[in-house]
Amino acid sequence: MTPLGLITIPMSHWILPAGVLLAVALALLVWSYRRSAPSGSAHRIAFVLKLLGVLFLALCLVEPLWIGKRAKSGANLFVVAADNSASMSTRDRGESRSRGEILQAAVRVDDADWLVTLADSFQVRQHVFDSRLRRTADFSELAFDGKASAIGKTLRTIAERYRGRPLAGVLLLTDGNATDMAEQFYDLSGMGPVYPVVIGQARPQQDISLASVSVSQTAFEDAPVTIQADVEASGCEGRTVAIELREDLGRLVEHRQWKVAKNDEKQTFRFRIRPDRTGVSFYHLDAVQLPENASERESGVSSEATLANNRRTVVVDRGRGPYRILYVAGRPNWEYKFLQRAIAEDEQVQLVGLIRVAKREPKYDWRGRAGEQSNPLYRGYDTDDEEQTEQYDQPVLVRIYPPGRADPTELRDGFPKMAEKLFRYHAIILDDVEAEFFSHDQMDLIRRFVAERGGGLLMLGGKESFQRGNFERTAIGSILPVHLDRLPAAPTAAQFRLNLTREGWLQPWARLRDNEQGERERLSNMPAFRVLSRVGAVKAGAAVVATIGDEQTQQLPALVVQRFGNGRTAALTIGDIWRWGLRRPETREDMDKFWRQTVRWLVADVPGRISLRATQQPDETNQPVVLRIHARDKDFEAMDDVSVSVEVREPQGREVQLTAEPVLSERGLFEAVYIPRQSGGYFARALVTDSEAALLGDAETGWAADLEAREFRSIKTNRPLLERIARQTGGRLIELGELDDFARSLPSSDVPVTAVWVRPLWDLPGLLPAIFLFVLTCLVAEWALRRWKGMP
Repeated sequence: MTPLGLITIPMSHWILPAGVLLAVALALLVWSYRRSAPSGSAHRIAFVLKLLGVLFLALCLVEPLWIGKRAKSGANLFVVAADNSASMSTRDRGESRSRGEILQAAVRVDDADWLVTLADSFQVRQHVFDSRLRRTADFSELAFDGKASAIGKTLRTIAERYRGRPLAGVLLLTDGNATDMAEQFYDLSGMGPVYPVVIGQARPQQDISLASVSVSQTAFEDAPVTIQADVEASGCEGRTVAIELREDLGRLVEHRQWKVAKNDEKQTFRFRIRPDRTGVSFYHLDAVQLPENASERESGVSSEATLANNRRTVVVDRGRGPYRILYVAGRPNWEYKFLQRAIAEDEQVQLVGLIRVAKREPKYDWRGRAGEQSNPLYRGYDTDDEEQTEQYDQPVLVRIYPPGRADPTELRDGFPKMAEKLFRYHAIILDDVEAEFFSHDQMDLIRRFVAERGGGLLMLGGKESFQRGNFERTAIGSILPVHLDRLPAAPTAAQFRLNLTREGWLQPWARLRDNEQGERERLSNMPAFRVLSRVGAVKAGAAVVATIGDEQTQQLPALVVQRFGNGRTAALTIGDIWRWGLRRPETREDMDKFWRQTVRWLVADVPGRISLRATQQPDETNQPVVLRIHARDKDFEAMDDVSVSVEVREPQGREVQLTAEPVLSERGLFEAVYIPRQSGGYFARALVTDSEAALLGDAETGWAADLEAREFRSIKTNRPLLERIARQTGGRLIELGELDDFARSLPSSDVPVTAVWVRPLWDLPGLLPAIFLFVLTCLVAEWALRRWKGMP
C-alpha cells in the first residue's frame, strides 16, 4: 500500500506573524519557568504541556496542505478472473450452497457493489477460466463444467496479454485446486499483484478420491506389473472403503478393504499382477465407500461430495513379440542347453543359436612368394581383404533355430556382416567366444547394434571371454560396462558365492523372490561357482548388480550393467551358471527364472522398425494427445517417403482414422494429434506403407484419458498455494467478505498510473475542532499540574 500522503506548509502571509508569535511565546515560556524553582519531573511535564499548546496554536495560523497519490480514474486496468472448473460444483460441509453458487452470488452484477466500486476507478476486465482463459461480460458463462483449473496458465496468459499496459492487479476467485501447478510452480516474476479470493472451505463433505495412480513394469516374472494407488479419505472416519481392480471386460482381479481411522487420511495400495496376454491391456481401479446401514444400501445414493474421482483407468503395455535373441558361442557347452530350455517357456522370446563346434585351422602351408601364405592360385583375384582369401578352412558352425521357425537362409554365412541382417535381432549374447571370431567390421556393427539400433548385448564369462578373449581395445570391449585392463589379482578361493549389491536389491529383474527374507534364503542355498572371468574396474555410469567371492577374498563384480547409446550392455563374469541347475529341481527352476528375467530385461525398451508413442498434454486446452511415429528401414535408417496412418479405438469401440504428417525438424518422424472426448482407455495402431500402398510395418500403443482426474484429485481448498501466489506477486489473500473494503482501498494502492491530489489539511472534517480541544487539554492539564504541585 502507498503512504497516506505528505503534509507541507506553503509560503503565505501568515508564516511571518506565526513565527514571531511562536518565538515570543517560547521566550516568555522559558523565562517564566526559569523564574520558578524547578521541582523535578512535574516541572518538566508542565513545561512540555504548555509548549505543545503554544505550538499547535501557532500551527493554526498557517494553512498546511495534504498531498497524496491515487489511481487515476479510468487509466488503469484491473482483471477479475472467476474459476469455471468442475471442482467448483462441490459443496463444503455445513454449506447449503456449492462453491459455484457462492461464486455466482459474489459476481452477480445486481448485488456485487464491489464491482461497481472498482469500475469507478479502473477499467475492469472480466474473465472466466478453466483449461483456458476467455472474456465475459457479466459472468453468465459460469457453468462449472471445465475439465481443468489451469491457474498457472491463466496467470501467465494474463501477464502476456496485458504486457506493457497499466495492469493494477488480478482478482482471482477460485478454490485453489490448480491442475497445472502440482508438479511445478510457474515463474510469476514480472506479474502484477494477484489478489486470490478463496471460495470454499478446507473441509468438504465426505469424499473418497484416487489422488494418484501409477504403473510400473519390470522383468520380474511373478508380478511384472505393479499398480500403485494413493487413496485419500476426507470426513470418513470409521467408514469402510473398497478398492477393486478389474480388467477392461469387468473381471475382478483383486479386492481390498480399508477401515478409515480418522477424518483426513491417506493410504497407499499396491497391486502386483501378471497379465495373461501381451500387448496393450486396460484395467479399471475403483475406490468406493461401502454402505453403512440398510437404508444406504436401499437408497443407492452416495454421500460423497463427488464420484468423479473414484475411478481411474490404467494402461499396461507388455510389448508385442517375438523378441529374437542371437546366441553366439565359441564352443558347445552346458550354458546354451539350460538357457534354451528356460527361454522355451516364454512364448514371446525366440533364441537363435550360432555355435562353433570347431575352429578354422590351416590345412596346408602354402609356399609362394616371400612372405605369402595364401594359396597362390587365388593371386590376383580380389585379394584386397586378406581375410577373404582361401588361407584357412572355414570354422564349423551349427545353427540352431526355435522349434518350427527354421530358416535356411538365416545365418547361412555365419555371423551377420550387414546391418539389415543383424538388426533384425533384439539382443546378442556372446558366450566363450574370442575377439578373433569377428572381423573389425562385425565388431563395429555390434557397437552400432547397441548404440544406434538400441539392442541389448550380454557377454558371459568363460576362458575366451572378456580380457582373455582379447576384447581389450576393440569395438566390443568399448561398449562393455567394465574395463579389461589392470585386472585384479586372481582369487585364491576355488569356489565363489553370489551376492546381490544394494543396486541389485533395487532391481526387480535381479531378484527371484517377492520378499527380502525369501531372497536371502535363496542366495544362501545357491551352489558355489568355480569359473570366473576377471575384469578391471567398473566403468563410470555402470551399475554392479551382483558380486561374487567368499568370506576371505574380495568381492568381485559378477553382474554389471549399463546404458550405452540407445541400448544397454551387461557383463556376467561367471562362466558356469549351469551349475546352478544341477543340484535340485527347485534350484533349476530358480536358474530358469533368472535366465528369463535377465533376457526380458535385455530386450526391454528395444525399439522396432516402426514405433508409436502417445504423449498426453493435460495442461493444454482439451487435453490433446500427440501420437509420434518413427519409421525406419531394415538398416534402421529413417524413412521419409512413406505414408503413415493411425487407427484410434475409443473407449466405446468407435474407431477414428488419422493421417500423420511428417515433422520437418527430424527425419523419419511423423505426428498426429488426437483430442479425447471421454474418459477411458484408448488404443492406437500406426500403419506405415510405401508409395505402392504396401505395408512396411505397424506399431501399437495405448493410453488412459481421465479428463477430470486431476481436477478432482483433491476437492479441498488449496489456501497455501493461493498464499504463495499472492506473496510472490506482491498481492495478498482476500476473504470473500472483504471484497467491498478491498474495492474501496485499491485506488490508494501502488498502481501504474496515478494522479496527485492536494487538499487543505483544515478541510478534513473535525480536524480543526480536534486541534483546539487538544490545545485546551494541554493548557488545562498544565494549570492543574502547577496547582497540584504548588508551583507558581
